[in-house]
Amino acid sequence: MQPQIEYRIKPPKGISLNLKEIWQYKELFYFFTWRDIKVKYKQTVIGFLWAILQPFLTMLIFSVFFGKLLNVPSDGIPYPIFAYSGLIIWNVFASGMTSSANSMVSNANIIKKIYFPRLIIPMSSILVAAFDFFMALVVFFGLMIYYKIAFTWLLLVYVPASLLLTIISVFGVGSLLAALNVKYRDFRYIIPFMVQALMFLTPVIYPVSIITYPWAKYLIAVNPMSGAVNLMRGAVIQSPPDMQLVLISVASAIVLFFAGLLYFKKTEGYFADIA
Repeated sequence: MQPQIEYRIKPPKGISLNLKEIWQYKELFYFFTWRDIKVKYKQTVIGFLWAILQPFLTMLIFSVFFGKLLNVPSDGIPYPIFAYSGLIIWNVFASGMTSSANSMVSNANIIKKIYFPRLIIPMSSILVAAFDFFMALVVFFGLMIYYKIAFTWLLLVYVPASLLLTIISVFGVGSLLAALNVKYRDFRYIIPFMVQALMFLTPVIYPVSIITYPWAKYLIAVNPMSGAVNLMRGAVIQSPPDMQLVLISVASAIVLFFAGLLYFKKTEGYFADIA
């Protein structure tokens, strides 16, 4: 008689991304991401071009009101490219945070039917925002050519660093809000307000150099998107940003990343019950 074998299924201890399990379900990244991209631009006349047109039109409006009428300084570069460089990286955060925060609720039917690593859902929402970024980056390069700004090796450093910092930030905030939104549906009303408020706390339409109070600069640097925008502009201004402020933003992004991940992993067990 063969001895009985007992299997125990236990949740992982501590904070874990379960990378091995996520890799096993890697095809779901393509499925969810491509599905969300198609839904986002479904039944639109110009389709994917909205990813370019939206930040471009916003840049034109900001250039007229803030660049021309209010004469907001732009760190020695033309205001249109100053504003656009901030907008395209900000849109990754704003769009990624909104989509990932609502992702668990909008995918409730799938969550209740089958098992897969739940982190794939908010991650895929962020990949949609990254897709829009690469589309808008084409216009960014076009603006650099138009304003005769040299292409240097700084682009290869600051642009990827800016995008990486943004993805870390939006993953932390997005996964936290996604978990909270499952249980507290009030967050669907809070999120749009958060996006609007955070935009004015991020140097998208103004440079950090106009802030005269040192304590205010450090306070704004706590916002991780402040560092991401400054890194993005570093490739255009061709001078290194204040690395002390950038490091504060990096530290803040890391804290948000682990805080969001911890809360998501702690609460994902009941998502299927109340989503």
